[in-house]
Order: sequence, then structure tokens, then C-alpha cells
Amino acid sequence: MRAVQFAAYGPAEVVHVAEVAAPHAGPGEIRVAVRASGLSAGDVRIRSGELRAVVPTVFPYLTGFDAAGVVDEVGDGVTGVSVGDEVFGMTSSAARGANADFAVLAAWAPRPAAWSWAEAGGAAGSVETATRVLDRLAAGPGRTVLVQGAAGGVGTVAVQMAAARGATVIGTASERNHDFLRALGALPTTYGPGLADRVRELAPDGVDAVFDCAGGALTDLVAIAADPSRVVTIADPAGPALGVHMSHGAPADETGKTIGSADPLALHALPIAVTLAAEGRLRIPVAATFPLTEAPTAHELSETRHARGKIVFLH
Repeated sequence: MRAVQFAAYGPAEVVHVAEVAAPHAGPGEIRVAVRASGLSAGDVRIRSGELRAVVPTVFPYLTGFDAAGVVDEVGDGVTGVSVGDEVFGMTSSAARGANADFAVLAAWAPRPAAWSWAEAGGAAGSVETATRVLDRLAAGPGRTVLVQGAAGGVGTVAVQMAAARGATVIGTASERNHDFLRALGALPTTYGPGLADRVRELAPDGVDAVFDCAGGALTDLVAIAADPSRVVTIADPAGPALGVHMSHGAPADETGKTIGSADPLALHALPIAVTLAAEGRLRIPVAATFPLTEAPTAHELSETRHARGKIVFLH
């Protein structure tokens, strides 16, 4: 089968489609014929070498963490899902490889009727990441959460899920995306110099938590939160030096042992997303779609950090 991979750190051109053996569902797993899969911003940073000190990598590295498709194998011990069902979900950290013709999912849920294949294919990773961080930040009623990089793949989902929890959400993005953020439930502002003053105008009583999806501004974000423990980043390896937790799901080696430090995955996020989608409170904005053969172009778009929503491969 076809699968997207890279065998060394480098620019987007090192990403390519290779012919690899198709995986099969083991105990507690299902396999899907993939209809759509998400481009992981984490994979882009790993491929560039930016995260090599945080997430050491075994090559060749198969990309992709989330996918949507039609179930074609059901592993031992699995109940509640059958061949032919339409699902979305995520691979294990050890396997990854969702950007392929077939993918084995370790966690899944029914594809919401309100979501297209592209939305469902790009959903699981963003939903899991957003929930994992919002749980750590205790986002909920009476709390004000600042989402830095709110127009990206994870940011757009974090805004909606934080708002669904009853939190007041402030989101940073370029001015052209402010109406978009308002539609998602955020109070928008621009990033860059003067951010603390602009946030203070929107939240005179202060910010309770900061979710950094963009990187590059942690000093300012810590000052806004007044405590580094109130800030979680998924994008900036400088976080630990500033006392900021960097949340990520690390890959694993061929034995299944996790490489580097990682937070437990928030697998409970998937049924929550299904409920919110049915209620019309969660959509997965899709910035662009590509065939697998254009993976380098998709990586280049991700690196601009100007994609509004999730970048998705259609299979």
C-alpha cells in the first residue's frame, strides 16, 4: 500500500510516498480503508528537526495520527463496531502511519453525520490535543482562556471545545481571521507586540490559562498568565526552560516503548466530539486538501503557519 514517510530530518522535500506492507488490526484495534487523514503539525516539526531534543525519532517515520474511513478489519476483543462502519479516530503512538491507504486505529468513534470525510479525517488529532490541554488547564465555566494561534488546526478546535465547556475564550490570529474566530466563539485579538495590553482590554480581571498553539511568544504568554504553570504549549520547545509544560504525544520505537516524555492521550475526547458535532457546536475547519502524492506541498503550507484550520489528505 502507499504511505507517506520520511527517512531523515530535512525540508519538506524529504517527505515522500513509499510502498510499504499493509498493517493489520491486532487485539483491541480496527483497520480502516482511509478516505481522509490529517496532516499533523507535530509531524512537520519532527520532520524539520525542530523537536529532535524533545521527541527523538526512529527512521523511517510514517506520518499521520488521525484518519477517517470505512472499517475493513476488526481485531480480537473489539465490540460495538463492524466491517463497513464509517469511523474517525487515531492510531497508536507506536504505529502512526495514518497518511496511508490503510490505517490501524487504536481509538475511534462513529463519523458524525454533520462532518464531511475531510473534516472527519482531520478531527481526531486536534480533538485529542485540545482536550488533553484544556483538561490540564482546567478550562470551564468562570475561567478565561487565551488561545495563541487560534486560527490553526488545533486552535480552531480548542476555541470551540473551550467555549462548549463554558469558558470565556480569547483567540489570537491575524486580523483577516477575526470574524472567523468570532464565529467559532472567541474574542479575537492580534498577536505580536502589545499583546498583553490588548488582552487586558478584553479581560480586565486577567487570564486564568493560556494554550499556546503557535510558539515563539512564551515570555509574553507567561507574563499574561502571571504564572508559568498556567501556560501549556504544544509548539515551543523552549517551554520547559521557562517553567511551561510542553504537551505532546511522543512516538515509540519498534517495541512500543515511548521515546521521550509524553502526556497520556485524552481518548475520552472522541465521544465528546461526536456529541458536540451532533449539537452543531463543533466543526473541523479545513484549510486545504491534497492527495498523498502532494505531501511535500502540504508540509510547506503547514510551515507557513497561515493555514486557517486543518490540512487534510484525501485518499
